[in-house]
Amino acid sequence: MRIPLAKYGAVQVAVFGGVSLACAAVSAWWCWYLVPLFALAFLSTLFFFRDPSRRAPGEGGVVVSPADGRVVEVGEVQEDAFLRARVHKIAIFMSLLDVHVNRVPCDGRVEALEHRPGRHHNAARGAASRENEALAMVLAEVEGGRRILVRQVAGVVARRIVCEAAVGDRVVRGRRYGMIRFGSRLEVFVPVEAGFEPAVGMGERVRAGETVLGRFR
Repeated sequence: MRIPLAKYGAVQVAVFGGVSLACAAVSAWWCWYLVPLFALAFLSTLFFFRDPSRRAPGEGGVVVSPADGRVVEVGEVQEDAFLRARVHKIAIFMSLLDVHVNRVPCDGRVEALEHRPGRHHNAARGAASRENEALAMVLAEVEGGRRILVRQVAGVVARRIVCEAAVGDRVVRGRRYGMIRFGSRLEVFVPVEAGFEPAVGMGERVRAGETVLGRFR
């Protein structure tokens, strides 16, 4: 049976998985009771970098979740760094048990990308949004000319944000575009004036590329 793995973790799977299997093989000869430990390490590596297929909804005028996880923030805030507007903000926390591949929330064109160095607070807390290392992606030409912001935010353990999108790229709803290693946060910002209505609430579980976060009126 084929295990779908994220291409963004190919090196980690090869290194950590290979070392785990090698240690398990050696332990089988010298310390057999350690074999289950190394086998668990190998399976944990595969589990973290899993990349199941997803089917984006065909409904028009929707924004889908860019990540698997739990909604930890829904509300209106002022976003002055990129959109310079009052926005709906939806934040999703990804635990170590969630799929970590990130997906594009809607069709559009990548207008800007900006990396922000920072701290590594617990990604479930509000301080992470303000102070943690992050990578912002602005999408333009969304649903008739609108602009939205998607931000990958590193967490306590996460030290690597991967984003394969480039400025000028045309992106499609549900397409894979990166991931964060390990345990992190994704945030979506949509201007209030764009006529966007959130469709999720605090504590809800969402799936990348499938769960509708909200709709444009």
